[in-house]
Amino acid sequence: MSIKTAEFVSPKHPDKMCDFIADSILDAFLELDKDSRVAVEVMGGHGLINVNGEVTSNASPDIESLIKKIVGNNFEIKINLVKQSSEIAKGVDTGGAGDQGIMKGYATNETENMMPREYDLARDLCQKVYEKYPYDGKVQVTLEDEKIKTVVVSFQNSKNVDLLPLVKSIIIADEYLINPAGEWTQGGFDSDTGLSGRKLVIDNYGPEIPIGGGSFSGKDYTKVDRSGAYMARKIAVGLLKKNNANEIFVKLAYAIGKSEPVMAVAVVDSKEEQVEGYDLSPSGIREFLKLDKVKFAETALWGHHGNNFNWD
Repeated sequence: MSIKTAEFVSPKHPDKMCDFIADSILDAFLELDKDSRVAVEVMGGHGLINVNGEVTSNASPDIESLIKKIVGNNFEIKINLVKQSSEIAKGVDTGGAGDQGIMKGYATNETENMMPREYDLARDLCQKVYEKYPYDGKVQVTLEDEKIKTVVVSFQNSKNVDLLPLVKSIIIADEYLINPAGEWTQGGFDSDTGLSGRKLVIDNYGPEIPIGGGSFSGKDYTKVDRSGAYMARKIAVGLLKKNNANEIFVKLAYAIGKSEPVMAVAVVDSKEEQVEGYDLSPSGIREFLKLDKVKFAETALWGHHGNNFNWD
């Protein structure tokens, strides 16, 4: 017996709001200066938004106004951005990675978008409930072999008498837990704090698939936590199609200041092989995936993979 569970959260969840703010800041810098180096972290909640990080750019976007367009005017906004460390910059200036790290990519033939089935079901459910209830919310789907065993749905400003029929129209399960702690109207930054980079498993492939550990949002392409993870997904998708395989795992690892990875391995249906034929330098990844054309705020909404981005 195989039991798997995946969750998903709506774009109005506090953590995803912080991801969206971080990537909106990144987009604002890149729009004015495509070579901006950005590493921004965001924490928000209870009337306060904190932005902290390192930015080296010729651009000077109005970050406070940008954030207020997202969260409204009733927030105090604190911004503390400094230039990238010169000791880090000297490694990036020569085309090297902005940090060390491990990145994982994955693709499976379980679904059309090559994502794990439990993850795909949870995301689809969350998206469809969000269409009716565009508020803070989260869902969870548990599979027992091929059967959908339990579905959990908690959404702000929903009534159980209305939400249950909606969920049943989207997904058939043995058990439904609808707002299991009771109906609720206080959500988002009013009820909880959020932090960018805290929903890593949702950003990737769900809890059944290993991830490298680096967050994505608020980072430009020189941060291989993001660009390397996107490239690993692209390689996995390509190998799945090429080999007509069941599942692919890709593993990349980088050293700070070095352009080429210290590890580039793919596992094709349990058989390990070296990854070849790709320019895996940060600049090579940017060119291959056309990252200079991406609006990164869009990636913060519904997961970074399986959404028809350039790396899918």
